Amino acid sequence: MRDTGEPAEELSLHKPRTWATGAPAVAHALKYALGQTSPRRTALTLLNINQAGGIDCPGCAWPEEAPGKRHRNEYCENGAKHISDEATTRRVTREFFAEHPVSELAQRSDYWLNQQGRLTEPMVKRPDSDHYEPIGWDEALTLLADELTCLDDPDEALFYTSGRLANEPAFLLQLFARAFGTNNLPDCSNMCHESSGSALGETLGIGKGSVSLDDLYDSDLVFVVGQNPGTNHPRMLSALEETKRRGGQIVAVNPLPEAGLLRFKHPQKARGVIGRGTQIADQFLQIRPGGDLALFQALNLLLLQAEDKAPGTVLDQDFIDRHTTGFALFNDNVRDLDWDDVLTATGLRREEIEEVHERVLNARSVIVCWAMGLTQHKHGVPTIREVVNFLLLRGNIGRPGAGVCPVRGHSNVQGDRTMGIWERMPQTFLDALEKEFGFAPPTRHGLDSVDAIRAMRDGRARFFLGVAGNFVRATPDSDVTERALRNCRITAHISTKLNRSHTVCGDTALILPTLGRSDRDVQATGEQFMTVEDSMSDVHTTRGRLAPASPTLLSEVAIISRLARAVLGDRHGIAWRTFEDDYDLVRDHIARVVPGFDDFNRRVREPGGFTLPNPVNELRFPTASGSAVFTANTFTGLTAPPGHLILQTLRSHDQWNTVPYAMDDRYRGIKGARRVVLTHADDLAELGFAEGDLVDLVSVWEDGVERRAPGFRAVAYPTPRGSAAAYYPETNVLVPLDSVAERSNTPTSKAVVVRLERH
Repeated sequence: MRDTGEPAEELSLHKPRTWATGAPAVAHALKYALGQTSPRRTALTLLNINQAGGIDCPGCAWPEEAPGKRHRNEYCENGAKHISDEATTRRVTREFFAEHPVSELAQRSDYWLNQQGRLTEPMVKRPDSDHYEPIGWDEALTLLADELTCLDDPDEALFYTSGRLANEPAFLLQLFARAFGTNNLPDCSNMCHESSGSALGETLGIGKGSVSLDDLYDSDLVFVVGQNPGTNHPRMLSALEETKRRGGQIVAVNPLPEAGLLRFKHPQKARGVIGRGTQIADQFLQIRPGGDLALFQALNLLLLQAEDKAPGTVLDQDFIDRHTTGFALFNDNVRDLDWDDVLTATGLRREEIEEVHERVLNARSVIVCWAMGLTQHKHGVPTIREVVNFLLLRGNIGRPGAGVCPVRGHSNVQGDRTMGIWERMPQTFLDALEKEFGFAPPTRHGLDSVDAIRAMRDGRARFFLGVAGNFVRATPDSDVTERALRNCRITAHISTKLNRSHTVCGDTALILPTLGRSDRDVQATGEQFMTVEDSMSDVHTTRGRLAPASPTLLSEVAIISRLARAVLGDRHGIAWRTFEDDYDLVRDHIARVVPGFDDFNRRVREPGGFTLPNPVNELRFPTASGSAVFTANTFTGLTAPPGHLILQTLRSHDQWNTVPYAMDDRYRGIKGARRVVLTHADDLAELGFAEGDLVDLVSVWEDGVERRAPGFRAVAYPTPRGSAAAYYPETNVLVPLDSVAERSNTPTSKAVVVRLERH
């Protein structure tokens, strides 16, 4: 095994970048790839990633161009890192686990654990042991099956997934859980875009976005709110560049100035390598964390007032009358807005907001894109409902170049929800399952991620199975989450690589290694492929190209099918054995259960796959009223007590979800360290600190419990006054389990009240 030692944190500060990508991104991607694997494997993966019939990037869910328009190098710097990280030639073997006890692994960093490489065989940590040891597949699955069948109630079991899971195993997992008798299907969406689904479902009747890449290109005005495309989904920058090329404008709304939204240097075009690139944002609003609801209410008030001055020229009254409900209540609510409250909540000048208003008036079509900067707040759902109000006023829903665009953060998180990975699937889906498989699924709603932690903490859940994720590091209140998992009788993880969750064990713990996206998947009927759904509802195939990391690996379809057979036997007559042999059979069932997947096997084999229908784009709204819904929303400005700051957790550039690929964040000028807190220089001085001071972050919440993240370097940074930013998962310990968004139960990771204490 190559040297994968713990890096020492040695902070070096540089001026933050004012542009993103360009030649340095290519160099960094190749350096990381060649540090993980051979030139041949690097070429094989990079030439196939995001190509029709190739490997779907295991990173973000940003869509690809249609075949024929797609670039030969259809990936970004971080996508190249993601696939190279999975395609690594480093291996974690039984000898590794014999050498490293669990108690030692628990002290290692996320970076170190990930750098050890691919898991190679099933492992078990038995009660009273501090080591994982090898176990055969049959014995491992029997161990899980015995524990499941001994539960007093199926609702004592939890089945968690991340968005890396493809459609076919996701469908089988929810089928198995419901056939077993529970809707406990928490997933990573609970921690990120649940607020989007809640708000869009309530207002438009469907919890997904409504736009395509062509809409984005042809839009007159695109809002990019609460997101950092340059790090989290860099290929979005090339789409925004095309928007600019066609004459569209872009407004960026974010607490931090993000390099990619300032200027983009396309690495596959001459102007991006030797030229200045493209200015992305025509206007940047540096908003205070949590001020977005007030901003959109102010824009809505300005639109109403403009209509008052020139009746019939501003609002799309015909659209409002024919396709919406609730306008009167919304109108009365917004008219009461106080501008002083707006300016305090947003930290903006009125002139800035009025400048945006003028852009809106001059735009025939508007799209609003957003990510966790909106969703991970207590008022995340009302904020997105207000975004919908904003679009409805001028008919910017259901027509070209206009609509809602929640940008999903993981490659198949949207597809997993479509496949039934949700604790509250509608009765129509459950009825379709019953018709297809002949059993009555449970109707009682299950537990989401936050409620799952509470259930384990309180002894109401004893069995935890995590599929394709790192539950411990993705969730809030790290100490509480770890104690909760240790309450379980058994914890098991279907994984490709080592992570922190494997070190937080129930009485018995299992590691079940699986194939990755880049691995060839050969079953009894031949080589298989799987499918995914991106952020814009395009469904397409993903097919591995590399020899599996170990001959003992099983696919996720095989693991779930074998576990279901071990638990359920022939109950309900579900043909689990055949699913493992031939994934086409799984897709045949999906076609008959999930709307929009008719003739699934044929359509998905077409180059580029197919796009799921979206009733919103036909001006059909599956709400209770059959219309799009205006809502009345109330904001409370996010404030911190004297001597405190509002902390938002975020990713560094060299990071994907919970996995750091390096200790740097070059766009923000941070090198060699992750335990840093970015704070306005004036706030640091006012609090009695200087740049470079070593501080502890202490969160303050109404439960009176002190949550502490020790040993962070203070960095002076252009954040809004009264706010700060730091990287997760290191700061997840500060997010209280019970501090969640209204309605969606999403952790409020962008709104943590903290104080700084000298370390």
